[in-house]
Amino acid sequence: MRTAVLVDVVRTPSGRGKPGGALSAVHPVDLAAGVLTAVLERNGLESRQVDDVLLGCVSQIGDQAMNIARQSVLAAGFDEIVPATTIDRQCGSSQQAAHFAAQGVIAGAYEVVIAGGVESMSRVPLGSSRTGGSRSTLLHERYPDGLVNQGVSAELIAQKWELSRDVLDAYSAESHRRAADAASQGLFDSQLLAVNVDGSAVTSDETVRPGTTLAGLGGLNPAFRTDEMAARFPDLDWRITAGNSSPLTDAASAVLIMSEEKAHELGLTPRARFHAFAVVGDDPLFMLTGPIPATQRILERSGLTIHDLEAYEVNEAFASVPLAWAHDLHADPAKLNAWGGAIALGHAVGASGTRLLGTLLATLEATGGRYGLQTMCEGGGMANATIIERL
Repeated sequence: MRTAVLVDVVRTPSGRGKPGGALSAVHPVDLAAGVLTAVLERNGLESRQVDDVLLGCVSQIGDQAMNIARQSVLAAGFDEIVPATTIDRQCGSSQQAAHFAAQGVIAGAYEVVIAGGVESMSRVPLGSSRTGGSRSTLLHERYPDGLVNQGVSAELIAQKWELSRDVLDAYSAESHRRAADAASQGLFDSQLLAVNVDGSAVTSDETVRPGTTLAGLGGLNPAFRTDEMAARFPDLDWRITAGNSSPLTDAASAVLIMSEEKAHELGLTPRARFHAFAVVGDDPLFMLTGPIPATQRILERSGLTIHDLEAYEVNEAFASVPLAWAHDLHADPAKLNAWGGAIALGHAVGASGTRLLGTLLATLEATGGRYGLQTMCEGGGMANATIIERL
């Protein structure tokens, strides 16, 4: 069987996804073009050597419409023969891009492929692509009460797993502490690409707050309680806030994937191989619990146990998600998002999958670990899971 390997990872810093954020002045096509160009330059490749470019993007409207992957390839100066496509599996879009890329290598369809993602949530607000849409009659017949937004789903998870407000806030403060500590040690430096904005270089993640405290988070009000939702779920005590949720973010990220044979032929060093893949659907009301069955499935497929994994990156869309996952999988908290997660590092939804993959790889390299897991909850009740093996 052909082996798909990870050769390189690059990402922009995370900018706050609102007007005035560090990267809000940069067009998302240009954000993505920057990481694509960096992949070539860092590895001495010509664009004609790339068989395909697969980019995740969730809100494919406005500045992110018209197949942003292809626009980004052209903006990056790639040869016009290089194709590209844009993928939407909600928050897991770029993780799915990496899956498709690696699976294409294993199948023999690709030799060299770039996977990644981009999202400018300051310029294209989350939910923009739903604007003006009508509701499916058939979907309404199946779910007459309607589904809910992810914040309400996070509340339902917190209630079901009996996660108190203090537990959620303490986890969130620790995410910021870990991310700030990792940044101060330069652990992200090998991946980070400086972005020029109006003559100044953005070189670090704007979303990390080193001084975050449990007391400070405790003063924030619940973010997703409305009169309608309070009437529908009268037993909820509403504990999800902006502080224990991931911030809206602008960012792009990319990974270089190829066959192991091609990497050696090109004189490049494979850093990890793709060991196993999984993707599942789950309850669309709870929506964010998918990482639990996705992890169970990938462990079964791989023949590994949770104790065989030296690191796990579980996307921190909300603090209740990794906490519920860790409870059900009996996971080691020290191995969970060891360098901080999306609560601190941001969640540019189209780009987060390959950002987490890069952090997972770097964590394994820094600790000498062999196997690592990445999993992400996704809108509509889905989740991807990936296991990589450090080489």
